[in-house]
Amino acid sequence: MRESSSSLAALRQRVARLADSGAPSGGGDGGWLASGHADFDAAIGGGLAIGKTHEFFAADALDATSASAFAALLGYFMFYGRISDAYVGVITLTVTTILYALSNSTSGSQYRIGQAELGGFNGIPAIAPFNLPGQPDQWLDEAGTWYVSMGALLLVYILLRGLLATWFGRVIIAVRENETRAMLVGYDVRFYKLIAFATSGGIAGLGGCIYAAWGSFINPSVFALSMSAQAIVSVLVGGVGSLIGPILGAVLIQALINESGTQALIDPSLGLGIILVVFVVLVPQGLLPSISALARRLKPKRSTEQSAAGAALETTP
Repeated sequence: MRESSSSLAALRQRVARLADSGAPSGGGDGGWLASGHADFDAAIGGGLAIGKTHEFFAADALDATSASAFAALLGYFMFYGRISDAYVGVITLTVTTILYALSNSTSGSQYRIGQAELGGFNGIPAIAPFNLPGQPDQWLDEAGTWYVSMGALLLVYILLRGLLATWFGRVIIAVRENETRAMLVGYDVRFYKLIAFATSGGIAGLGGCIYAAWGSFINPSVFALSMSAQAIVSVLVGGVGSLIGPILGAVLIQALINESGTQALIDPSLGLGIILVVFVVLVPQGLLPSISALARRLKPKRSTEQSAAGAALETTP
């Protein structure tokens, strides 16, 4: 009995070491491709109905919660149904297409959430911007909206870094690196995948609520495949397996989209496709992991050269 317990403890230590070695950038994910984060980014639920006339910070919390609940429901059937990782991307992509078609057919006045009419293809106009807490009539200006958005980004980053530093986060990374080994050790990989998926859905829902507040408008185009493709390309460009990488990728891709809007030579969607192909073929790990790997390879070389130079100086009379 003691031998079996010690063997299990040894296996768990191997999982911990695997998690540590699998996250050189300090971040990680569940190891599967989900194509439907635009679903949660566009989750308007009851949050936008509150944000239409009342506290938008309350709408943020409700929107993130509703998106996380939707992701948890969808993820339960996918992961506990033992759907392979390849089909997770297919299913989420299908859900995106369904929601896009459904939201386009809600143009009647009977389609509403609270006081907010969904508006079909025309979307929901005049969404209230951010306001001071407890003061719905005191709207924030552009600078205030920027501070709220950056504050939310930093808060999410800090919380995710803290989560990944816990035992739960290390198991998530271990599942990404070798799902079979983590399962054989005794971890319920379905549960960890579900929690990671629901967490990402809540974060995307929070981003969607901030996006609606910034533009004071939202329509079914946020369910379009181009929105999901932009999220995937941003992650691939910045770097898979890190937290800073997707942020860097999102900034670069959005800057390229804004710049491409000023010219008529290349369609922005075509440009995204070209960038995706180039990075998948030439830089599959993304910019940040590739730069980190290059720095690690050059560092020992420089140290060796410096040591050799120092030894030569010492032997010189």
